[in-house]
Amino acid sequence: MNKLIIGTRASNLALAQADTVKKSLEEFDGNLQIEIRKITTKGDRILNKPLAEIEGKGLFLKEIEKYLLEGSIDLAVHSLKDVPVDLPRGLKLAGYPFREDPRDVLVAPNAANLRDLPPDAVVGTGSLRRKAQLLQRRSDLKIIPVRGNVNTRLEKLQQGEFQALILAAAGLKRLGLEDCISCYFSPLDFLPAAGQGALAVEIRQGDKEIEKLITELEDENISIQVRAERALLSDLGGGCHVPIGCHGRVQADRLELSAMVGAPDGSEYYRKRLQGPKVRYREIARELADKLLEAGAEELLGEDI
Repeated sequence: MNKLIIGTRASNLALAQADTVKKSLEEFDGNLQIEIRKITTKGDRILNKPLAEIEGKGLFLKEIEKYLLEGSIDLAVHSLKDVPVDLPRGLKLAGYPFREDPRDVLVAPNAANLRDLPPDAVVGTGSLRRKAQLLQRRSDLKIIPVRGNVNTRLEKLQQGEFQALILAAAGLKRLGLEDCISCYFSPLDFLPAAGQGALAVEIRQGDKEIEKLITELEDENISIQVRAERALLSDLGGGCHVPIGCHGRVQADRLELSAMVGAPDGSEYYRKRLQGPKVRYREIARELADKLLEAGAEELLGEDI
């Protein structure tokens, strides 16, 4: 195997992420010839509705996964937070080779932090998780759904459609736009999405040679963090219809896992944290999910469990 085709979304951010994987694979094996194929997904075409009102995260993957299953591409690079817990038959995640800053950030031309925003300020975000945590802190804020690529959202901010945006630090940093960040939210306080900032490489089941290549690029602690976060998401049965946030942090041989489940309007909010040996990340995720459910999150999640 000396030629690979990577499939990814056609956005500037997705292409930058795919290029990161491409360059790393080429550095690892100088004989590889790698092509990046841009694929426009349904999620990129439908921009006038929040994800929770349509088909959810899978909108960004279905066309790419179709090409992968039929053999037109050899692997796909995704933002892990866009990848549903359940994958189509015949596909698997080969690994998580890189993770950028997992934090959410405030982008506001006239505010240094959330407290500085004026009463009833209009804030743009397409995420129910972000909306719930914003309203839990500032119930006066007017949250307006916004989708589209990062540059489009920033243009809407400059045009005055809202007074602030909440975005992922990872995307801004990968695009070299971190200068527009007003402040970073602590991932232990304002919890990010499961896998936020991490890249996932999806392959066909049985492609052992490609899987081995991706495994060589993985960092053990990053892998444990994101596997714990996705395990917790799976145990809660949540997608993008209920606000769920979580963050794993590995220090030495210990994993600290934090998570929240909230109502979209911020009226109910459950948050728990658990620590343990990092090798037990799966059990830690399960126990933390149980604690959230027992605290009252089960009613919010309802039939999704």
